[in-house]
Amino acid sequence: MIFFDRVSKVYPDESVALENVTFSIEPKEFVSIVGPSGAGKTTLLKLFLAEEKPSTGAVFYEESDVHALGKKEMNEFRRKVGMVFQDFRLLPNKTVYENIAFTMEAAGRSDEEIEQDVPHVLDLVDLSNKVWNFPRELSGGEAQRVAIARALVNEPDVIIADEPTGNLDPVNTYDVVQILKKINDLGTTVILTTHNKGIIDSLGKRVIAMERGRVIRDDRSGKYFA
Repeated sequence: MIFFDRVSKVYPDESVALENVTFSIEPKEFVSIVGPSGAGKTTLLKLFLAEEKPSTGAVFYEESDVHALGKKEMNEFRRKVGMVFQDFRLLPNKTVYENIAFTMEAAGRSDEEIEQDVPHVLDLVDLSNKVWNFPRELSGGEAQRVAIARALVNEPDVIIADEPTGNLDPVNTYDVVQILKKINDLGTTVILTTHNKGIIDSLGKRVIAMERGRVIRDDRSGKYFA
């Protein structure tokens, strides 16, 4: 499904962000990418989303090199990927319902689909009672669950959660991780980046560990450290 083929990224100042990275992710996998700041996790995601180009190597989604896609194909590809960020990125002047509906409108979904699907995803993240609240009226954990619902509503094949619990306390961290597990159980591929050892150990899923731009470990032991 996703394949990094000997990918390196060197910036103009000669700093090496990624060095000869190769791995694949299969449909419906839950993969955690771990490593300290500067390990290359963010660069990895930017290359997958074609926000940056590799210096050498190629990144594939299904059978397509994502950096060789035309504009139309790129838009179709990005609709298959839902993003969840550490800082939520909700629109402050829109309600929970409107934040999610806005994402659907941008994807060309009909009013009927919006009316049907927004309540469904809010129920999935256990926020049906917050539908008309504004982001300022939500806790950090609730805001992140709205962000997950927004990422999920257009039924992507892949959810990327980039440090989604970085601003959350342990209770809300647990809730968010359980929702990501539920989404994966329903058949969506999940890629999680995190520094949190406790999250990794609780998941028991595949771990790709990075350091200084290189993959130093890739195993399914479900532990932060082998």
